[in-house]
Amino acid sequence: RDLTVTGVQTCALPICSRRRNGFIAFISASSLIGIALGVMALILGLSAMNGFERELKNRVLSVVPHGELIGMEAPLPDWPRLRDYLLAQPGVEAAAPVIRLDGLLEHGSALKGVQLRAVLPELEANLSDAGNFMTGRGLRELQAGEHGVILGKIIADKLGVKTGDTVTLLLPQAGDVAGIKNPKREALTVVGLLEIGGQLDGLLGFMHLADAQAITGMGSAVEGFSLKVSDVLKAQSITVAAAQKFPHYVYISSWMSRQGYLYQDIQMVRTVMYVVMLMVVAVACFNIVSTLVMAVNEKRSEIAILKTMGASPGQIRLTFVIQGMVNGVAGALLGALLGGLLSSKLTQILSAIEGVIGHRFLNPDIYFIDFLPTELHMQDLLIVTGAAILMSLVATLYPAWRASGLVPSRELGH
Repeated sequence: RDLTVTGVQTCALPICSRRRNGFIAFISASSLIGIALGVMALILGLSAMNGFERELKNRVLSVVPHGELIGMEAPLPDWPRLRDYLLAQPGVEAAAPVIRLDGLLEHGSALKGVQLRAVLPELEANLSDAGNFMTGRGLRELQAGEHGVILGKIIADKLGVKTGDTVTLLLPQAGDVAGIKNPKREALTVVGLLEIGGQLDGLLGFMHLADAQAITGMGSAVEGFSLKVSDVLKAQSITVAAAQKFPHYVYISSWMSRQGYLYQDIQMVRTVMYVVMLMVVAVACFNIVSTLVMAVNEKRSEIAILKTMGASPGQIRLTFVIQGMVNGVAGALLGALLGGLLSSKLTQILSAIEGVIGHRFLNPDIYFIDFLPTELHMQDLLIVTGAAILMSLVATLYPAWRASGLVPSRELGH
């Protein structure tokens, strides 16, 4: 029932106490849920970034060369001697001759641009794992003199061709860069398909080096060399060092100059995600401060009684630290558990969602893969969980210090 004291209407003490305790419990549950969601989101985000980095290395960097040296003036003759020179350079693990043919493929009324790489299958296998993403026997399907071509799956789909079909390669003639006046036409037979699962499926194609030499009239010469290096993150410097003593003037390129932005974007997003998600966890931890401050205000008289019975300030502080840490530890562990479970199934979950809504989140014409990969690292799990628990501990210090500083005589005097 309501009581009136000195003209002020107040609620009965048991009712007010229940309301305050209910509100404190609500704030406490909010802090636990907030910490759990923040930790879960951060683990999912980091797992996705790890997955993108893994796919970049296992798919893109296993197909495209780490570095390339392309002759500036004339084709490079006596390429076996030049290849031996490159293999002797520090950091170069493999080298293979290459001729690049950029043109259009025609089948019926369909046209599609393509970047053909003419290679020697036996040497390219030491440099690239592209054969693992090809149908049939992979690069061994390419035989000299048969004018065979292996096309990316997206290219084949847009042209409407399959293995065994014939396509026409349109190449610009000398002096006609655009290749629109009188393009050179060569009939090629599709002997296999390349399916990496991303942007490269709509760009790349492979053919035998001898066929490209016949088409371009290079004879036994080659356009340049593709390189595989020991450290992919140092590909640019290793390629430059190999080119400095090369007996011919060459154009230098590496995957860092062509796809390096992908790796840099992944690292940048990883860093931003760490900062943003840890801030989300920090905001959730501030709810612990609110919960404990209200608990201290609610239990001032009980704290005073405990201190008069001999409880030390350290014991009072420890009590409230433990009370706040319960939410922090429980939220962090719950978030880590949910994040770990969801990250292992995130690819399948998003694929199912794509099937339901009929929309692809990662368009292979834009992104280097067409699915969301995940890879959970135990190091990330431990760092995120530990950081959340540490922030929870920090959040308990002020309320605990405030509780230990209460003066019993002042509180009990009221």
